[in-house]
Amino acid sequence: MKHVTLPDGERVPALGMGTWNMGEHPAARAEEIATLRLGLDLGLSLIDTAEMYGEGQSEEMIGEAIAGRRDEVFLVSKVYPHNASRRGTVAACERSLRRLGTDRIDLYLLHWRGGIALEETVQALQGLQRDGKIRHYGVSNLDLSDMEELWAVPGGDQVAVNQLLYNLTRRGIEWDLLPWMHARGVPAMAYSPIEQARLVRHPKLVRFAQANGMTPVHVALAWLLARDDIIAIPKTGHRERLRENFGALQHPLTPQQLQELDRLFPPPGGPGPLEML
Repeated sequence: MKHVTLPDGERVPALGMGTWNMGEHPAARAEEIATLRLGLDLGLSLIDTAEMYGEGQSEEMIGEAIAGRRDEVFLVSKVYPHNASRRGTVAACERSLRRLGTDRIDLYLLHWRGGIALEETVQALQGLQRDGKIRHYGVSNLDLSDMEELWAVPGGDQVAVNQLLYNLTRRGIEWDLLPWMHARGVPAMAYSPIEQARLVRHPKLVRFAQANGMTPVHVALAWLLARDDIIAIPKTGHRERLRENFGALQHPLTPQQLQELDRLFPPPGGPGPLEML
């Protein structure tokens, strides 16, 4: 397993498991739980969720999946922006802890920028950290101007990650946001790394994968894993697809392959608005 180092020196898996839209359909629950448990068996110990996912149903499903295995997991969850006040953050975290069946969240993120001042949210996150409810805190979907504002807030420079939409077809953050974060030692957590499976059918990627003895999923994830400061969190509720995700670790890309992917999927030529899903 490749690892990424957080700002405080802790190492976490560079390939984890997302859970967006999981836990919402009773007929899929058994397979989703089996998939998460298989991921833990394989060493994909980082699991990402949020109170928004199924309005807590994802967290409840994860709680069942990790029962008896909590110490194997690096658990990530997120607070809604409208809950991110000083009191609201604490209350939301307590609800997430109950649903997850645990006494701590390893990394707790502000899901996206809302109307509550970043300073107030950071104060709440620091309080949760002092109380042992969370181990690290971070943000999600914050653009460069937001990160610069956050950095000026007391404790804002202690964020562990910024979770962002990032894949071969969504490279805009490479222009200014990623370099800014890299200079400060803040990793990016890439959500929708396969573009919600659309990359699997992308003609350019399909041809590249076939020519190099890989699958499109292998290529899309291996491209992210080639960087030392990116954590990829593909989502799947199927064991077969999870094994394919895991297979990306066995297909590191060469410098020549990375250059070819730059030609097929060019990096940004200038600044642009932050993309979100």
